[in-house]
Amino acid sequence: RTTLATLVLTAIVILPTTTMFGATPATSPGVTLPAYQTIKLPNGATILLAEKHDVPLIAFTAILRGGALADPAGKEGTASLTADLLEKGAGKQNAAQFAEAVDSVGGVLGESARAEWISIRGEFLTRDTDLMLGLLSDMLRRPAFATEEFTKLRDRDIDSLKAAKDSDLRSLIGTYANAFLFGSNLYGRPTDGSEASLAGIERQDVLNYYKNNFGADRLVLAVVGDFKAKEIESKLRAALGDWNKAAAAAPKAKAMAAVEGRRVLLVDKPDATQTYFWIGNVGVRRNDPQTPAIDLANTVFGGRFTSLINSALRIESGLTYGAFSRNVTATEPGSIGIASYTKTDSTGKAVDMALDVLTKYEKEGITADALKSSQAYILGQYPPDLETGSQLAARLAEIEFYGLGRNDVDAYGPAISAASQQDVNNVIKRLYADPKNLTFVFIGKAEAIRDVVKKYGPVTEMKITDPTFSPK
Repeated sequence: RTTLATLVLTAIVILPTTTMFGATPATSPGVTLPAYQTIKLPNGATILLAEKHDVPLIAFTAILRGGALADPAGKEGTASLTADLLEKGAGKQNAAQFAEAVDSVGGVLGESARAEWISIRGEFLTRDTDLMLGLLSDMLRRPAFATEEFTKLRDRDIDSLKAAKDSDLRSLIGTYANAFLFGSNLYGRPTDGSEASLAGIERQDVLNYYKNNFGADRLVLAVVGDFKAKEIESKLRAALGDWNKAAAAAPKAKAMAAVEGRRVLLVDKPDATQTYFWIGNVGVRRNDPQTPAIDLANTVFGGRFTSLINSALRIESGLTYGAFSRNVTATEPGSIGIASYTKTDSTGKAVDMALDVLTKYEKEGITADALKSSQAYILGQYPPDLETGSQLAARLAEIEFYGLGRNDVDAYGPAISAASQQDVNNVIKRLYADPKNLTFVFIGKAEAIRDVVKKYGPVTEMKITDPTFSPK
């Protein structure tokens, strides 16, 4: 496998490892998944059931394979709009009635689109199981996609992107980075769309997306909580057993090798007083067999407050309020990189310091003390993330999606504890080797930093006001 050069951050929220869809936390030796059943329906749907009787609640996570990868070219954001519309009216209820049905019983319901899936999550009291299953069935099989709701959401999403470009650049640096790093690869698509792509989406595009990508063969449904497995299985078979398959095959991204050489994207925001930057390359798959060692390496380098990169750029130098690293994984290799921000006039100093920390880490590796500290940190972080039914349902669905099996959790803690200094150093050499192969993305005042950033590689420029996230 081609060696890589650094790490990726799509948002400044740090966990040991993340997927393109959400968190993949670490675990302790004593944390294991509960017993659960896997049921395959004749129409292709996969159902996972885990009884949990400590509280009278039932939680679920439904995943539909496809996500933003299935967006029509030039109409990125279609999956996101489709997901948001699922609870804006379904079955015989309009948006207001649907919301009232959930709120009136204190239920929780939400949905989102990610690179490779659309997910629906919910939690209800056990007494409201039939209502919960009815709402879920309506969302999956009978969404209204009302014209007025579609228009409202599309316009809202366009306005949100414009607002982020004005005042929330941290939320966009990863989108620009993915677009520049992956280019025409499907992983380069902006999941939420761009101003240009959203403006071109019509209601019919949502209807077409639903027809092609919603169906029993795309569904993974995990249900955890206070129920009898046989009873809820019978109800789920009645609700979903006759659901047809999706009209199209699920899309797949092609694996992309690390990008060789250095290159720079400069996004000009003339009124910026700070520079937001990302440094990285292509990373690893979600099912990488060295995941425990990768998590340990990333925790030391940039995965916690006392990490090497944050200590250098924030604690010791005061150049930023935060510098982090993140490993974003998917079915094929995602991205791995550093992200931070600093005052315009300290752009070069901050980036040089980040590169110095990276180079030193690659050469010297992890110390014995750092390994022990990283192991203790990871083992202490995870148990609370698998306490609730909602958390368990989300993890079971993810495990099934990737075909990982329960050892993804059960064996993880022991693997963290057993990892040696040499194991982690081997991963560091694999991931952070050859700092000559790096992709840089800067958002800031181009007039002030153009001469600074060009020393990192050939520069491609675009404007923050451009309605896409990719340079022309």
